[in-house]
Amino acid sequence: MASDMLSIAASGARAARGALDVTAQNIANASSEGYVRRSLRIEEVSASGGAGRNGDISLSGARIAEINRNADPFLQSEVRRTNGDLQRANTELSGLSNIESAIEQSGIFTSIVEFEASLQQLAGDPSDPSRRAAALAEANTMANKFEITATGLESVGAGLRFDAEAQVSEANIIGGELARVNLRLTRAGSGSSDRAALLDQRDQLLERLAGFSAVTTSFASDGTVAVSLGSAPARSFVQGGTSGVLSSAQGADGTLSFAVDGQPTNPGSGGLAGAGLALTALATTRGRLDAIASRLADTVNAAQAAGVGSDGSPGAPMFAGATAGTLRVVLGSGQGIATAPAGAAAGSRDTGNLAALREALASENPAQQLSSLLFDVSSTVAGRNVTQSALETIASSARISLEQQSSVNLDTEATNLIRFQQAFQASGRAMQVASDIFDTLLGIGR
Repeated sequence: MASDMLSIAASGARAARGALDVTAQNIANASSEGYVRRSLRIEEVSASGGAGRNGDISLSGARIAEINRNADPFLQSEVRRTNGDLQRANTELSGLSNIESAIEQSGIFTSIVEFEASLQQLAGDPSDPSRRAAALAEANTMANKFEITATGLESVGAGLRFDAEAQVSEANIIGGELARVNLRLTRAGSGSSDRAALLDQRDQLLERLAGFSAVTTSFASDGTVAVSLGSAPARSFVQGGTSGVLSSAQGADGTLSFAVDGQPTNPGSGGLAGAGLALTALATTRGRLDAIASRLADTVNAAQAAGVGSDGSPGAPMFAGATAGTLRVVLGSGQGIATAPAGAAAGSRDTGNLAALREALASENPAQQLSSLLFDVSSTVAGRNVTQSALETIASSARISLEQQSSVNLDTEATNLIRFQQAFQASGRAMQVASDIFDTLLGIGR
């Protein structure tokens, strides 16, 4: 009986010692990024037959049945998915906000209004050189504002493309790291001491990758993962110990397209999808701004051609350039503003042609067009703000659920530490009692 008691107590001590090791590991890594809490299951050692045993009762002690990572694949998948959606929204919203700022802060709307106001002032006295000079100066200011706005929008595009290229490079690095982790997992046995650490690294890499693009995963029994990127369609990116190459290409309008090993794909979510959406919106905005600049220049130049300047010379074009970035004033002086209709003598105070110009501008209404453009961008930003806030809440809830299940709670571990320490001490005491009984029996035998 003493030998049975000794073996039972020894098995309990071994189980408690293993539980203490797992608890200590959790406590030591409570602040380690990507660490998933370990837990263990202790079970009774089953045995049957033998002297002093009933058939339905085991007196063989305890053992550690398994040590688990508290990782829920579904919750991890939800964190990847919701974080990818949030990163897409964050990147798109940032790009749209910068587009809005580029238009608002350039002062282009005000410059159009002031140019039209200078023409109204000129109509009061077309023979006044200062009014003519002021009108031409406002034209120059307006052209400069168009250029400033175009430059600002180009800077927004350059920033989005730069960040996207950086994400593409990082995604390729992560793909290579995932392939190496797969190789190490295939060489690590189920009882390998670093297997759990490799699985932690694998899951952390997958979460980072999902911040750039939609990720589809397939896990094998040995812990290795096959990864596909993007959607419609998804393209194989990591298979076993090999990884593909994610690339991007810039279109003529500044937008980006993506491919894996040359096969086109849509990122679907993540920062790359957000950059793609923002760049598409930027191309549309830039096209509308260019159209406003082009039609304004054409309207003014057409009116100039129908009249004469203050010296009686035929009206020359006031603007050149067909886009916001290339718009510039080419009229040499304010005297060249064709206020009078064709055929009028030099110094004519007839403002018929200027009236026609102002009427044409009122009909074209570039200020209203620009206001409409800014309103559309601002409305989109407001809508994306609402979407981003909702996605932020959803992503936060998913992460909280995962952390409640997989992160280390120091209060819980402290309780486990005391509990397993007491179990270890009790097992030690039981071994001491078994030893004492054994010594007593030997003494009786003498």
